[in-house]
Amino acid sequence: MNLVGKNTLGLLAIGLFSFLLTACGDDNKSVSESSAPKQITNGLQAIKDRGELRVAVFSDKPPFGYVDKEGNSQGYDIELAKRLAKDLLGDETKIKFVLTEAQNRINVLNSNKVDITLANFTVTPERAAQVDFAKPYMKTAIGVISPKTAPIISVNDLTGKVLIVNKGTTAETYFAQHFAEVKQQKYDHNSEAFAALRDGRGAGLAHDNTLLYAWAKSNPDFEVALHKVGEDDVIAPAVKKGNIELLNWLNEEITLLQKQEFFHNAYDKAVKPYYGDNIDPDNVVIDDSNLQSVVMPSNDVPEAINVE
Repeated sequence: MNLVGKNTLGLLAIGLFSFLLTACGDDNKSVSESSAPKQITNGLQAIKDRGELRVAVFSDKPPFGYVDKEGNSQGYDIELAKRLAKDLLGDETKIKFVLTEAQNRINVLNSNKVDITLANFTVTPERAAQVDFAKPYMKTAIGVISPKTAPIISVNDLTGKVLIVNKGTTAETYFAQHFAEVKQQKYDHNSEAFAALRDGRGAGLAHDNTLLYAWAKSNPDFEVALHKVGEDDVIAPAVKKGNIELLNWLNEEITLLQKQEFFHNAYDKAVKPYYGDNIDPDNVVIDDSNLQSVVMPSNDVPEAINVE
């Protein structure tokens, strides 16, 4: 081999060695970047720069969050989401609804898929350790719906029976913590859970009583005979932990909306058609006019049920 050939091979070898070093360096950089904590990319300015507010809502929980026959999101939470987009971006249509299930409401925030979770999110200490909740805009409590022919009037009526719940809900957690004797049958979707109730796969279904009242009105063979298990809860928007700028804006916005009695108006538009006149809106919504009646939940543990 002549000198030119040897030099060419040498250069190739050096180039290949340099490439391998660079590749290894890139691999190490990728590992360190992937292991580093993700920065908040859904802050207030990021939303304005994007020109779109992304909000997690339910697809099958009327009258609070559902998809209508035309494929559009509707409901009480949707009314709030559109108003937030209007006040933040100047246009209520500058919004992207991200449909979620109860067990994914925290995940969509942590993965930066949404800016705000509005999917009827009940405030609990466990959840507050993982996300930041803004001011509450709604009241609720855990209730149990059952067939009128075999009503569940107290938790004791569930002894030896099956209770239907949705994964990731306060009902699932509450019964697991305080009434572990009750056997739970769990479903991902609200529609699946209510179908199971219709089919008789459980003696009752536990969920937010605000949802159960609406479903019972459309299903007259069932009733919410047990209106309240445990204490009253509140529902609030949630943002990713540490997203202080967006959290502060949300708190100021909700304070303004409550002064305008926005939530009573949203109730009349989105919820009353499902409830009729049988439910006092002050038992559901939170505005300035009934703010003093809001009682934040405590951590009291109820007595265990009787097990025979």
